Amino acid sequence: MKKILISVLLILSLCMCMVGMTACGGAKAQPNFEVPEGGYDGSAVTITFYTTMGTNLTPVLEEYIVEFNKLYPNITVVYESVGGYDDVRDQIKTEITVGNQPNIAYCYPDHVALYNLAGAVATLDNLIESDIPVTLADGTTEILGLTEEQKNDFIKGFYDEGAQFGDGLMYTMPFSKSTEVLYYNKTFFEANGLTVPTTWDELETVCAAIKTIDPNSIPLGYDSEANWFITMCEQLETDYTSATKVDGTNFLFDNDENKEFVKRFNEWYQKGYLTTQTLYGSYTSGLFTAQTGTRSYMSIGSSAGATHQRPAKNADGSYPFEVGIAPIPQMDAVNNPKVISQGPSVCIFKKDNPQEVVASWLFVKFLTTSTEFQADFSMASGYVPVLKSVANDPTYKDFTDKADGGDYVAALSAKVCLEQESYYYTSPAFNGSSMARDQVGALLTKLLTETALTDDVMDRAFRDAIDECEYSQ
Repeated sequence: MKKILISVLLILSLCMCMVGMTACGGAKAQPNFEVPEGGYDGSAVTITFYTTMGTNLTPVLEEYIVEFNKLYPNITVVYESVGGYDDVRDQIKTEITVGNQPNIAYCYPDHVALYNLAGAVATLDNLIESDIPVTLADGTTEILGLTEEQKNDFIKGFYDEGAQFGDGLMYTMPFSKSTEVLYYNKTFFEANGLTVPTTWDELETVCAAIKTIDPNSIPLGYDSEANWFITMCEQLETDYTSATKVDGTNFLFDNDENKEFVKRFNEWYQKGYLTTQTLYGSYTSGLFTAQTGTRSYMSIGSSAGATHQRPAKNADGSYPFEVGIAPIPQMDAVNNPKVISQGPSVCIFKKDNPQEVVASWLFVKFLTTSTEFQADFSMASGYVPVLKSVANDPTYKDFTDKADGGDYVAALSAKVCLEQESYYYTSPAFNGSSMARDQVGALLTKLLTETALTDDVMDRAFRDAIDECEYSQ
């Protein structure tokens, strides 16, 4: 038992030394991967890629693997659809212990924080900045790294996610993304003279108006309680978490400003203005698309789930109502608009053969900087491209030009997402960040339903959530 404890402490100590200003001396961490002197040497390399892609997406990936091999014929890409995101995480977590992890994997930030406990993820900084020339099979050359034009083409919030691990280094590249949007019953809004809310104050007013028009309704459904809490912290610029400890803790969400917005939303819930996925017992799109019984007329959910927010067609092929899509409400839509960045990034794992890491980078670079791949993958998946230039891709432009609240609702969702490219944020990632998400989601759910939300009840619930987070570490 003593040996196990010492090993755990050593791993945790290693993790602490990987982040920026640490207890290990305060020096900023340095990139852990050095690019070989000649970059990619053209040798035969096989790389493995773990994804969650289903049958609708693997044909797109396969098509672009073929295109990649035209440029790099000696790099063999083997992909494996492991299951869901947590399945990818769990399989890699096991494989890392025996050094059998893949070369590339779909990931979320808290997954990377977990992998970093073992120091398994290769930092990308030296690869991104490398100006070593690479000769492609067609005779053309390019630099190994990214040009300034390529860097600037990424949607900033998506790209910045790769360096949110507390030490300023890049661990991931954005692959495809989603966010939250406000779905609303456009037909109902127009028939009743309602204005789409852009702020939370306006949302409250609209909820009250809908409740008057349809007393049996629940005007708003919000799918993710955790996203709602964290987004409010971002919009209000209040503390949530930190990748490095502040006054001995990573968990900072127990503060008066956050309690104030929870109290406000509790009042909304008590008035019957809203429900959430946990309280409703399912995705709130079910209320939004319902044609009988209790209905909602607004739904805040994933941009990638637009087709689930569209009602089933009538017998004549028409839709019962037209879906409208808008950015989520803001506290300050002019000076501090914020909406969450979600969806998979990709990370590259360390290997004994540095050519495997370089080859993996070339493949990641190929997919993430290709407007054609990003356009095709977005249209097939419903996710948002990570490049701003995709909006000008002829095929993708034709796709978004068809955007409407019926057959092309997914295109409408993508169009809204691209229009708010400056809004995106990501939360700090560290060992325990996933628990923080879980706890603030559960906290908001619990406190919404309190019929007598006293200061004592509020304070105790916040303290308990912080304690659970601290205990998890």
